[in-house]
Amino acid sequence: MAILFIDIETVPQVQNFTDLPEKEQSLWQHKASFLTRNEETAEEIYARAGIYAEFGKIIVVSLGWMYGSEEIRKLRVTTIANKNEVELLSELIEILQKVDDTNSVICGHNIKEFDIPYICRRILVNGLKLPSILDVSSMKPWQTPYLDTLEMWKFGDRKHYTKLDLLAHIFDLPTSKDDIDGSQVYEVYYNEGNLDRIAEYCEKDVVLTCQLYLKMKGQPILQEEQIIKVEDK
Repeated sequence: MAILFIDIETVPQVQNFTDLPEKEQSLWQHKASFLTRNEETAEEIYARAGIYAEFGKIIVVSLGWMYGSEEIRKLRVTTIANKNEVELLSELIEILQKVDDTNSVICGHNIKEFDIPYICRRILVNGLKLPSILDVSSMKPWQTPYLDTLEMWKFGDRKHYTKLDLLAHIFDLPTSKDDIDGSQVYEVYYNEGNLDRIAEYCEKDVVLTCQLYLKMKGQPILQEEQIIKVEDK
């Protein structure tokens, strides 16, 4: 079975709360009223807006296609990084349409509750057409044709959440957080303007998710020579 591992990185639509149009400021204030703690204001927590598809955008998508039998298995990794979300999503859709023809399965960590819904929502917001491999809106949660390493680790425990970094540690896998982690993406993007650094982090997450999947299936993890990195065109 061929598997396409996927991970995304997201940021708020604009750098600062005050950069938002008045109507969007009001909408974020309403959303933030359910998220704030103690004396926090909507403006103070605006950096977290990127995790909500209504207020954020995708800046990086990393893809890792694992194919071949256990003896000759390979992981082909590519990353799309673009400040223009429409261009990024258009390129992703083109890839996913090709993947759909191969009968590959999509896999990620927390992909069912974050990555896939986020991608679908941003595709629609940008006026693009969902590829058939993502068009699961009429399906019940347990019917969606995706593999999710978080769900695999839950073993039916619906309230349990475990970060990818923790699973990497307990399975003795190299962490993808050796430079930055998800909480720093906003700062690296808006304050440093370093999209390449974010892309590298996202790509490491895809490789790690693949290795975690193999560990949980009781199969050998990939060696460096089995991981092929492809420059995005």
